[in-house]
Amino acid sequence: MKERLDNMQTHGLFEILKSPEIGRIFSELYGRDEKIVHDQICRYEKLLTQFQKHFSDEPTYLFSSPGRTEIGGNHTDHNGGRVLAASVNLDTIAAVSENGKNEVKVFSETFPEPFVVALDDPKPHRKEEGTTTSLIRGIAARYKELGYKIGGFNAFITSDVLIGSGLSSSASVEVLIGTILNSLFNSGKINSETIAMIGQYAENNYFNKPCGLMDQMTIAVGGIVAIDFKNSGEPAIKKVDFDLSSHDYSILVVDTGGNHADLTEDYASIPREMKSVAHELGGTVCRDITLEQLLDKIPLLREKTGDRAVLRAMHFIMENERVVKQAAALENDDLGRFLELINESGNSSFKWLQNCFTIKNPSEQGITLALALTENYLKNSGRKGACRVHGGGFAGTIQVFMPDEILDGYLKMIKNAFGGKSVEILNIRPVGSIYLDLIKESP
Repeated sequence: MKERLDNMQTHGLFEILKSPEIGRIFSELYGRDEKIVHDQICRYEKLLTQFQKHFSDEPTYLFSSPGRTEIGGNHTDHNGGRVLAASVNLDTIAAVSENGKNEVKVFSETFPEPFVVALDDPKPHRKEEGTTTSLIRGIAARYKELGYKIGGFNAFITSDVLIGSGLSSSASVEVLIGTILNSLFNSGKINSETIAMIGQYAENNYFNKPCGLMDQMTIAVGGIVAIDFKNSGEPAIKKVDFDLSSHDYSILVVDTGGNHADLTEDYASIPREMKSVAHELGGTVCRDITLEQLLDKIPLLREKTGDRAVLRAMHFIMENERVVKQAAALENDDLGRFLELINESGNSSFKWLQNCFTIKNPSEQGITLALALTENYLKNSGRKGACRVHGGGFAGTIQVFMPDEILDGYLKMIKNAFGGKSVEILNIRPVGSIYLDLIKESP
């Protein structure tokens, strides 16, 4: 699946999707189960049909951009820290054709009206903040600002990276748009790291949401990746080779529901409080300070920043080192040690970072309840597993590493508590956002 452009229209994408070779390609992206592969073929056929319906033409190219799961480094990237994350089999896919205009038009399965961006109007529009239109405009503007080529295209997109799932649906779309512009107009020459940073730029400056770079970078690069954001302009990235399924374990995310409204201040308070501690110790972000410095100045910090800020800075320092240990455990194929470190991370997030429920509504504690049920289930089973809050926290999802032999019982228990659609079983996807060069892959 190299990023090389061919005129796929002449080969007929519907016919290519019937090729036996498609099974191998989709097995790599989505998992080896025959039913999953069949369902994905049907999903792509539906995508092509929707493109034809909206544009009265056949699409020329197909793209896929995964979601991501954070494995280690909860709330560390925004303070110059390390993270361990992986791209997953849930993805955003697009059927695309160049339109010869100075305009991008994108239809989505979940919105009745298209997102339309005139490429000669690169400035942010306040009324577009928080919309996909703002992301498209911001990505195109940043491409042009950096000296890359842009052009008009039509696209129909659909995604099974559910909004609010903690799997980074917005970053999946951002990197998808960047990959389309890279492949159609820049011969695929822009590296994944740059595409990720362009996506972050659009989210920060056009979508108007402060975010770190972990989501976009993981989605763009793909596989399990250890990322060090000490130099945020050039983060250090290392691929980690590990096959969880070979150990007969599954990785799951459990959506506990909960109200995500009015959590902006909860999220914003974490980097702000961490940086306040760093500032008192002569740094800018928590990566600039040591645990010894912090412990030495506890009386001052309690007075100046408050106890919660001190605890959150302690979480950062310990979590940042824990990521290194987690990556090493995976590289050494030491699943037992890795699971211990995951549980340590979850414990630190709950006690020190304090992002498992919002103090604005303490009666609603879905994440805490899901963690309690999972820990109790594992304890009673006598098997080793792990669980932790997933992503930003306060409401939403937890991450679980569960032995396959006790998975069915866990699914029954957790669905009873949170609903039949509350659990996603994930596969780690080995590649990031890509142009699907199906002609090249097919016989």
